[in-house]
Amino acid sequence: MRRLGLGAAALLLTACPKDKPPPPEAKPVPVASAASPEAGPVAPSIPKNANVVLISIDCLRADMPWAGYPRDIAPNLTKLAQKSVMYTHAYSLSSYTSMSLGGFLGGKYPSEMKRDGYFFSAYAKDNLMFPEVLQSAGIHTYSAHAHGYFGDAGFNQGFDQYELVPNLKWNNMTDENVTSQDLEPIAERLLGDAKNETDRFFAWFHFLDPHDMYVAHEGIDWGKTTRDLYDAEVTYTDKWVGKLLDFIAAKSWASRTVIIITADHGEAFGEHGQFRHGFELWEPLVRVPLFFVIPSVGPKKIDAPRSAIDIAPTMLDLFALERDATFEGKSLVPEILGKETPEERDVIVDLPKTSDNDKRRAIVHGHQKLILFGASEYPQAFDLDADPEEKNVIMKGDMFGDLSSRLRTAGKSLKEIPTTGCKEGCLWGTTKDGGT
Repeated sequence: MRRLGLGAAALLLTACPKDKPPPPEAKPVPVASAASPEAGPVAPSIPKNANVVLISIDCLRADMPWAGYPRDIAPNLTKLAQKSVMYTHAYSLSSYTSMSLGGFLGGKYPSEMKRDGYFFSAYAKDNLMFPEVLQSAGIHTYSAHAHGYFGDAGFNQGFDQYELVPNLKWNNMTDENVTSQDLEPIAERLLGDAKNETDRFFAWFHFLDPHDMYVAHEGIDWGKTTRDLYDAEVTYTDKWVGKLLDFIAAKSWASRTVIIITADHGEAFGEHGQFRHGFELWEPLVRVPLFFVIPSVGPKKIDAPRSAIDIAPTMLDLFALERDATFEGKSLVPEILGKETPEERDVIVDLPKTSDNDKRRAIVHGHQKLILFGASEYPQAFDLDADPEEKNVIMKGDMFGDLSSRLRTAGKSLKEIPTTGCKEGCLWGTTKDGGT
């Protein structure tokens, strides 16, 4: 994500809407009791009184060691992934942080969220974010982050405790800070709250260091190319995520805590002539890791394409709360537990037009993909099995027609909301090779 100057950060703020009413009280869903010993093995289940720790990592590509990348750049995450239910074709909601995380929290596509029209959008208070539903059910909510944008974005809604790493340096073109070593102790302190020994909690921590600029770290040297330096940033972040995972494993509540690992978007290293992220919806930008580590649930892989749109309903399901109709997507819990066979579902990736970028939208159906470019919706289709690098454009034939029809249908159900207008200072000089 790019740093905003203090003046630019102030521009993110829109007029405060009237205080919205509290979210409807979430109702617990009855939890089935464990089977008796005479009944045979107990089926996989979510722990009673489960907690959830969600760790998201900025710019983390899908091609990590647990997915076949040949370098051991993330040993701690790889070890965790080996115990997980892993989604091998997971997609972010968009291709840069502001859009992907706003939609993830609100359980909607970013085009459907109330926000201003800046590239670094501020989300309105009357959006319902899923942590608010958890909070209303008496679940304690914690979060900590390592970029100043998170202080102004509206992502704090529904968190009892929400902190930023202190003394961040501002740069509206890149990220100069190294923060994992500062974020991890904050996460330990929040998770160490004595209330967590008996009460339920949800915690979300977003590690930022794989974001450009790619800073060298002592004792970590994968080489000098841009990808080498990025890999070193991943290794550095993995070191501190591993320390946090060790802290969690030593707590009394670890046996009833679900850990989720994902990313807000990927990162490009020259694919389609692009570096960093944002602005487009190519696979390196929107394919991300997604895996769940659940006590008593064994490892497996789910290959069906899935989207971060499913996180909000999944989160309510993990806490045994009734689904809120506000949130789109579908809970992943039944297929994670093996109670349902993963069904074929189309994935939508949504990049709304902002002050600094044109509109993009994509649909993924199995291993086929279609991207609409611009407000004129110029379409290009790709067969990801035969053409994983998206080099061979398909613009006719049955596959193209089917994908076009699917995306038109999906677009009709997507309830786009006009943004509030950009005022003076809307354009901040971002460039086409990166975003927040």
